[in-house]
Amino acid sequence: MKKLKGLYPKVYDFENLLEAYKEARKCKRFQDEVLAFTRNLEENLISIQNELIWKTYKVGRYREFFVYDPKKRLIMALPFKDRVVQWAIYRVLNPLLERRYISDSYACRVGYGTHRAADRLQYWLRYLARRYPRVYVLKLDISKYFYRVDHDVLMGILRRIIADEDMLWLLETIVRSEDTKFGIPLGDHGFECERVEGVGMPIGNLTSQMFANLYLNELDQYAKHILKVRYYIRYMDDVIILHPDKKYLWRLKEEIGAFLQDHLHLVLNDKTTVRTADQGIDFCGYRIWPTHRKLRKRTALKMKRRLKYLQRAYARGEVSFDEVNASVQSYLGLLKHCNSYKLRKKLFDDLVFVRGGDAGEKNDDNLARR
Repeated sequence: MKKLKGLYPKVYDFENLLEAYKEARKCKRFQDEVLAFTRNLEENLISIQNELIWKTYKVGRYREFFVYDPKKRLIMALPFKDRVVQWAIYRVLNPLLERRYISDSYACRVGYGTHRAADRLQYWLRYLARRYPRVYVLKLDISKYFYRVDHDVLMGILRRIIADEDMLWLLETIVRSEDTKFGIPLGDHGFECERVEGVGMPIGNLTSQMFANLYLNELDQYAKHILKVRYYIRYMDDVIILHPDKKYLWRLKEEIGAFLQDHLHLVLNDKTTVRTADQGIDFCGYRIWPTHRKLRKRTALKMKRRLKYLQRAYARGEVSFDEVNASVQSYLGLLKHCNSYKLRKKLFDDLVFVRGGDAGEKNDDNLARR
């Protein structure tokens, strides 16, 4: 495909910056920094535009915090101004990059997502199960993916695609903004880091999602065009390959592992293995078989604990009916994408929310039954 040109003026175009601001403020418009930015919106957007035109833009300071679901991760959040800049880049660049992706890459793409990925995997399982007595699955697990992305390799990929030097300057400014601060976690527990300059992307950046997808597109192209793998599906750094011959999958594991190490400076961890699909495949929040799919046990347990907490909090008056209803409806929406009849009955048949613990009051203001 032809190299991309003339991108940079589209990024700092005022209309693009305005639309980027609208995207960045979604679900956050009443936060203090968003309100402060909005108070002088035109002036702030013109300031960003001038910084980009004169190439004086520098990435702001990250705010760091941890999340513990499903495991401990370091999240790095940018100031609102920088999030506007990243949305401006994303709106221009990401639609052009998506044209280069294979159809079975499902992360961070409009019209794709986890449910479509799970549907595709189940379709292939059914297709193969009708034709072969046994189906095997190779599930690739990349060790600490976001923390090991090599900046030089990423910039090499971007230069191969983009012929706009100003755009490359802006992308490199963002990619290398944490060169001296970022590190690779040494273990699964705790967060001691081995500081490695030129490695890693901050989890939480919009551009990190875009770069992460582009980075592993190299693996997609290698698997499809060099190895000629047919039953291949990827959701960000989760890769599934199906085949009726397990020896073939073991050979693929070695070849893909060598490619990742030599070309992308990534390594597969010990969880990468070949097993039968009869055990079910853990993918995109579900455990998937040819005949059915179930919610992941860990997710079901979290759901049960959350509903019990909401019951107690609602009885104490700490949460409103609307908050309770929003959580219940979101769980029902998740469960409708899998075989969950028994789980729904177990969770919701005897679930009652009552103010003050008075089970006798059953009116619309203080009771919700699902």
